[in-house]
Amino acid sequence: MSQEWQVICRVDDIPLLGARVVKRQARTDVAIFRNTEDKIFALLDKCPHKGGPLSQGIVFGEKVACPLHNWNIELPTGCAVSPDEGCTQKFSVKVEADQVYLCSHELLTLAIET
Repeated sequence: MSQEWQVICRVDDIPLLGARVVKRQARTDVAIFRNTEDKIFALLDKCPHKGGPLSQGIVFGEKVACPLHNWNIELPTGCAVSPDEGCTQKFSVKVEADQVYLCSHELLTLAIET
């Protein structure tokens, strides 16, 4: 099954060392992050610890610090950095010609509990 991609925004629409939120109807939102190397990552906007909004955290390297309790979450995997434990859902991202795409199927199906 081939992936269908949905244009979300331009790379420059995501704040450097920050995030942009992709709203999903009746589902937890997705946060798209950008680091200093213009690498783009997408995670469920929910820390695995207490559900804090990762989109409001500070990006450093390939991690984001949750704004609630400062847990460090790895952007490529969605997993907490040891000694903390747990993972949040990651989403497939594609960047072409300065456009950021997410997989349409994943947006509709992954992490659909509210």
